[in-house]
Amino acid sequence: MTPATHPPALSNILEWPRPVKRLVVVALDIAMGLFAMWLAFSLRLEVLHWPKGMQWLAYALAPLLALPIFMSKGLYRAIFRYTGIAALVTTGKAVAIYGALLFAILMVGQWIGVPRSVGILQPVIFLLLVGASRALCWFWLAGRRENATHRLLIYGAGSAGAQTAAAMQNMQQHRLMGFLDDDEKKSDSTINGVRVYSPDNLLALIERLRITDVLLAIPSTTSQRRHQIIQNLGDAAVRVRTLPGLSDLASGRVTMTDFQDLDIEDLLGREPVAPNPQLLGRNIRGKAVLVTGAGGSIGSELCRQIAAQSPALLVLLDHSEYALYTIHHELEALKTKGLHACELVPILANVRDEARVLDICKQYSPHTIYHAAAYKHVPMVESNPGEGVLNNVFGTLNMVKAAIANQVQDFVLISTDKAVRPTNIMGATKRVAEMILQAVAASTTPPFPSSKDAAEAPWKSPTRFSMVRFGNVLGSSGSVIPLFRHQISTGGPVTVTHPEVSRYFMTIPEAAQLVLQAGAMAEGGDVFVLDMGEPIKILEIARRMVTLSGLSVRDETHPDADIELIFTGLRPGEKIYEELLIGENTSSTEHKQILRAREEYLHWRDLQNQLQSLKDATRNNSLPAIKTVLDKLFSDGTLEYR
Repeated sequence: MTPATHPPALSNILEWPRPVKRLVVVALDIAMGLFAMWLAFSLRLEVLHWPKGMQWLAYALAPLLALPIFMSKGLYRAIFRYTGIAALVTTGKAVAIYGALLFAILMVGQWIGVPRSVGILQPVIFLLLVGASRALCWFWLAGRRENATHRLLIYGAGSAGAQTAAAMQNMQQHRLMGFLDDDEKKSDSTINGVRVYSPDNLLALIERLRITDVLLAIPSTTSQRRHQIIQNLGDAAVRVRTLPGLSDLASGRVTMTDFQDLDIEDLLGREPVAPNPQLLGRNIRGKAVLVTGAGGSIGSELCRQIAAQSPALLVLLDHSEYALYTIHHELEALKTKGLHACELVPILANVRDEARVLDICKQYSPHTIYHAAAYKHVPMVESNPGEGVLNNVFGTLNMVKAAIANQVQDFVLISTDKAVRPTNIMGATKRVAEMILQAVAASTTPPFPSSKDAAEAPWKSPTRFSMVRFGNVLGSSGSVIPLFRHQISTGGPVTVTHPEVSRYFMTIPEAAQLVLQAGAMAEGGDVFVLDMGEPIKILEIARRMVTLSGLSVRDETHPDADIELIFTGLRPGEKIYEELLIGENTSSTEHKQILRAREEYLHWRDLQNQLQSLKDATRNNSLPAIKTVLDKLFSDGTLEYR
């Protein structure tokens, strides 16, 4: 009988309750201890033995001594299918202690009919039986993987790869076929009997070994090398995944379903932009900080990174009760673990409520405000233009008024690349929000005279205003990457709006760090952007995600492939490509990959009249009226919304 065709009774052993399996192992150890004692007597006396007299006491000693020692060494807590060299060494130590005690007792007792050499023979036989039983069980369970449906290569033959292979002994559905490693010195060597291959002929190797999955165990490699490896695997139709934490692997709690799909950063082909530590905490350390939209994708990451910079007070403002509860609960848990010590204040409020935000700023006197509260989903705002304008434009205006009235030192607006030559309502509202900050920062007279009637001329804003423009933020709500993953997991189709659509991408941590650093470099009215390299086609990302999931893209030349890829057409207001700058007037900053731009703006006296007209147009949620006002606001021709 081959190892892959065990009888149902044996195959069901793994389904037994844990206490039952433990009792079976204890019973087997007792039986092996008694058999070892019988065999030791028979060998010593050179006759098939039946105990009599004091010999019965020697038999009783076997389980009475062995079981407590085995329990103290944790042999009955171990799981046979995770058994390895370490477990066998522990078994040897336990039997050695047992043998020493047994021999000592027999030497002292000197019982009639009990040879002292039994105290040596019996532990040796017992060790062979116990060790063999554990090893046979492990080999039996390992044999169940011979016909495993998934055949795996681990890329990386270092410590991470070796630990992963050892931790995978419990994964019956996967069979480890080998390691891959760039180090030529490791080529053709073995790790625990598993061969290490060179990746030079990778595709041929994958075909020859019928590989279905590749696991990346290369935590110390560069992003560029990682990206190159992933590109090489892109044509192989294998599923590519990466490691969870090694502590989870070593615990034996991890299954193959816990291995992580590749982070989209792996597909971008560039190193993450490293922050400048001196800039991160400049406007935060020891100060009061307010974050609006604190429960959103960007806002919540901002809060995490702000808390790590040791502010005295962090005020979390959001109009979503659930989002606010989630980030506040998370930060409180981090505080309990000693990862930060700042005071946290959750505020349930809407930035559209001018009196409320004014009162909040007065009560908590923030030194820095990070304004992340906004509606950002293009189709949603397109369907609800009035709400988009009220939240994105007038919510920002309310926060600007509150900042000036309360002498806030720094105010950073989180903007978007869609504000550059906007083709949709969302982008236009974010550009108008930028224009408010630019106009107020440049104004030489009080923009809100009711709060400072006696202000001396020339007036200068007490608040430094700046803006940060993002590309697409990976993993944020509404991001295309989670959508593609869901579509692939359900069998498709994967939907792309247009074959030529391209976008800049950045990670959530990169976005949050950009905000913190940009605010620290602000002079007033600045626009900051991150150098993110070249834009990437969405179609290319979709194809990579399909192939790196071990699937193939269905098209005219491959009608029987796994996942269909369809084009749905550009959505209202959507661009083929995005830009980050309106003009070319940029300069360098303290951070080599962050650029500062100076752009044209309307004077406040011209802008405020248009803002009133825009507010009037929102009362009836009239898209034509809103577009008419926007046309006047963008008289420079940068509005491409039609």
